[in-house]
Amino acid sequence: MSRSKTKNGRSYKTRLAFTLFLAFSCLGALQIVVATKSQLATVRRDLAATSALSAPSSGFENYLLVGSDSREGVDPNDSDFATIGSNDEVSGRRSDTLMVFHYDIATGSGALISFPRDLWVKLGDGQKAGRINTAYQLGTDVLVRTIQNEFGIPIHHYLEIDFQGFKGLVDSIGGVQICTQFASRDKHTGFFMPGGCHNLNGVRALAFARSRFFETKVKNKWQIDGSSDIGRSKRQRQFIASMLNSALTRVISNPFVASSAFVGATNSIITDQNLVLTEFAKKVKPAAQGAISRYSLAVYGDQVGEDSVLRVAKDAAPVLAFFGGTGPAPELLDEN
Repeated sequence: MSRSKTKNGRSYKTRLAFTLFLAFSCLGALQIVVATKSQLATVRRDLAATSALSAPSSGFENYLLVGSDSREGVDPNDSDFATIGSNDEVSGRRSDTLMVFHYDIATGSGALISFPRDLWVKLGDGQKAGRINTAYQLGTDVLVRTIQNEFGIPIHHYLEIDFQGFKGLVDSIGGVQICTQFASRDKHTGFFMPGGCHNLNGVRALAFARSRFFETKVKNKWQIDGSSDIGRSKRQRQFIASMLNSALTRVISNPFVASSAFVGATNSIITDQNLVLTEFAKKVKPAAQGAISRYSLAVYGDQVGEDSVLRVAKDAAPVLAFFGGTGPAPELLDEN
């Protein structure tokens, strides 16, 4: 039985993760464009991803959004080194978030679809199979071709942000408020937060969102979160939702905050050669206000050797056709 349904409102909105928040941070006021022209020139451009992009499609654009789990360049003296880990402990580049943002040029409407990291696919041009996360490790061009060939979705632009950029963005908007019913901790990283609402800085925010040994104190007893990555994903979605709301409130009302956020992020993002960040930001702005269609991919569990993986279900065909530009928008089903 497939586990896919569309998600509306706050719960699914959060899955936009690090990359989409970057866009909203650039929207404070028109002054931002002027104030950050020099910083725009410092944004890293990915030639490999650019080489694999699709030619323009009639009537729509697709943006591949990637949240990077890379530990490259992490400073062992950072206060959150235990949270992130070293490149020796988690080597190479890994994608924490994979999404496609679909933009209708005529109507200005947008839609989102996410791809689970454990999805089993044919990689690149189909020579071998593996988890979709492996495609990113093999190269951004391989990841782009995997999305295009496996799902029939043309990719016109690429945008990626890493852990360090995530922390900087949070700090640049003055932190983000997180509310929990119970006290929580992660003894492996030293993270602790009493129950209630608290404003987290970048370091604590990353510890909350990335915790792999999360515990809550219920009835004076600490209980480990046994749902593993599922629970971690829920915390990430909760945090990103709060971050989007904070960004809209603080950045739009204060162009100086917006400019600071953008300046602090440019060293931590990577895009294709042709992406104009300010134009992209305008297109995804409705996502933070709920005015966007949100889809998840229909999948089912399977076993490949000793590995538990996910595969695309037949129910995914209408959604994939829509994002591929060959079918109408599927009906939105509310899971809430």
